[in-house]
Amino acid sequence: MFYDQLPRRSAFSDLADPARYTPLPKDWVVGTSDIIGSTDAIAAGKYKLVNMVGAAVISAQINAAGGRAFPYVFGGDGAAFAHPPEFEDEAAAALAAVQVWAREEFDMGLRVGLFPVSEIRTAGREVAVARYRASEDVDYAMFAGGGVSWAENRMKDGVETVAAAAPGTQPNLEGLSCRWNHMQARNGTILSLLVQPGEGVDADAFGAVAQSVLDLVRHLERGGHPAPAEGPGFGWPPPGAMLEAHASRGSGSLAKRKRQIMIETALAWVFLMTRIKLGGFDPAHYQRVVGANADFRKFDDGLKMTIDCDAETVARLRAVLDEARGRGIVHYGMHMQDEAMMTCIVPSIMEDSHVHFIDGAAGGYTQAAMGIKDGASP
Repeated sequence: MFYDQLPRRSAFSDLADPARYTPLPKDWVVGTSDIIGSTDAIAAGKYKLVNMVGAAVISAQINAAGGRAFPYVFGGDGAAFAHPPEFEDEAAAALAAVQVWAREEFDMGLRVGLFPVSEIRTAGREVAVARYRASEDVDYAMFAGGGVSWAENRMKDGVETVAAAAPGTQPNLEGLSCRWNHMQARNGTILSLLVQPGEGVDADAFGAVAQSVLDLVRHLERGGHPAPAEGPGFGWPPPGAMLEAHASRGSGSLAKRKRQIMIETALAWVFLMTRIKLGGFDPAHYQRVVGANADFRKFDDGLKMTIDCDAETVARLRAVLDEARGRGIVHYGMHMQDEAMMTCIVPSIMEDSHVHFIDGAAGGYTQAAMGIKDGASP
């Protein structure tokens, strides 16, 4: 299959080069999602919920795919992915199920869409992908060409391409969780940064700016990774227990599922604190792999990063990006906060292929995007 044949690149900076990307086959479809009113939800202190619903879109697609690899990207208050045509129907069904679940469980609106790559190309945009190997067992898709952004804008304009699911429809969100503690900034601030190409800008010109940004953060420990090398911290009770109960209860009792999660996480806390190994499960190894697998930077029709950063580096980033914005090469937005947070998809703790999405814990990518929309200097 097309996606299986793409090389997994281990140097993130390679992905600033547009030549590293391969266009999707013309008969593929691109899926998109976006939470309605995410800014208001953030203002109400519900950003963990916003991230959970965004990650649920990916979780439902992963479970529907049944082990088949496909490209996807997490955006904080939404997600995007792509599938070959033979899986379009199951992708649409999973999208519609998450839409119903978000509304019925949380009274949260979710826009969803599916768009043929051929239609995106007719509109003058491209959808090209690459694979970045974050660790030995996990890689993430990178998108370029402007096609995903075009699809998202069409969805937000009200173009409906996915039939609504029946009330009560439950998505398969097995493995979706958010049990780790927030990660405190160690260098001064958690910076959520979005850098997007200006309209009609040459891909190489944007890539050069993206490379400059990556060069500026290269001196940071592990490139600014918000999670310590030993992995994130774990406390009890976990901050996302109720959200996980909503995701995993199915048609069962919410209270019963929360009690089960509290018992499970209490046992997990004991193992993580004592480092006791049991049945092949090594808590210290698992915790390290969580950090190594985490998705804290990506190319998604632009560059997105949530990094642990010092004030001097923030100032240098702003200077480089202001200059590039003045030349019309980029638009950008920043948001600074004290913590980062993680939302996870863990099919099995006995394997190292679990994935973890990082965002700022006080607005993150959504707030950074507001800076771009407002046209204000961050």
